[in-house]
Order: sequence, then C-alpha cells, then structure tokens
Amino acid sequence: MKENDVIDLLLRQHTIIRELFDEVDRHQGEERKRVFSRLVRLLAVHETAEEEIVHPYARRKLVDGADIVDSRLEEEREAKEMLCRLDDMDVTTPEFAQELNRLRTAVFAHAAAEERYEFSELKAATSEGERRAMAVGVKAAEAMAPTHPHPGTESAAKNLLLGPPMAVMDRARDVIRKAMGKSESGQG
Repeated sequence: MKENDVIDLLLRQHTIIRELFDEVDRHQGEERKRVFSRLVRLLAVHETAEEEIVHPYARRKLVDGADIVDSRLEEEREAKEMLCRLDDMDVTTPEFAQELNRLRTAVFAHAAAEERYEFSELKAATSEGERRAMAVGVKAAEAMAPTHPHPGTESAAKNLLLGPPMAVMDRARDVIRKAMGKSESGQG
C-alpha cells in the first residue's frame, strides 16, 4: 500500500485499529491501559482527519455524497460517545469489556461502510494527484487533532474551529497524567 494515497493510508489505519482492538483484548492491567490509550488516540485523530479532509471532499465529489457522508458522520458521533464512556472506565471491569465489544462492533461496521460506500467511490472519482493531496491533508490534520474523542464536532467547520484548542488541552492532559504516573486514559 502507498501511504501517499489517502485511500491506502486510511485503509492501513483501519487495519491498525482492528489490530489494536485485538491487542486490548489480549492484555490485562497496565498493559491493557497502555494499548487502550493508543487505540483512543488513533481513533480520535483518524476520525478528525476524515471529518476535516475526506468527508467534505466526498460530499462534493461523489454522487449521493451528502447522504453517504451524513451516514458516516452519525456513525462517528455514536462511536465517539461510546469511546468517551470507555475512556472514563476502569479497563479491568466487566463493564469495560462489554462496552469495548459494543464499540468494536460499531467501529468495524463504520469502517466497512466507509470502505464500501465512500473510499471505493472516492478512488474511482479522483485522480492519483487528488488522493496524494488528500493524504498530505490527512497527515497534517492528524498531527494537529485532539487525542481524545469529542462528540458533537463531526463537521469540518467545527473541527477546524474547535479542534486546535481541544488538541492543546488533550495533549496537555496527556502530559500531566503521564507525569503524575497515570495512563493517558485517566487510570493509574
């Protein structure tokens, strides 16, 4: 896969997300917290980048783009809400495992819908140059994205307006928690 193509980049991230869900399941205690923090961070930055770069482009470029994107944004909002609940839970509890399974189901269904309805259509409707430009945009958006979920910011405009201050707060919170010996997901 070429990660300078936005579709290949996002498909690779979907694979890593699936792998991280499996890795969270395989671990316990502190290692589970650490892996879950990586999953939270990747999901947060991945969705922000899609919301800022990919979805607006798909909305304009694809036949039925608005319907396709609106469905994905609703799925993303629901997943962010689940992720927020999980981010505040103790990873050792049965409730965490149950909620994680619900999130996994939602995220996998969302990724499959993106791949089938949005990414395949974008690949057909865009040039290599357009996909390379979007990949650059996605990487830049991810570098500045919040590291924790923020439901209600599923539009490009809201992400661009609120994303940078939320990212600063999230990254400061991550540093403070790390310095105090807590995991990034708040447990410790």
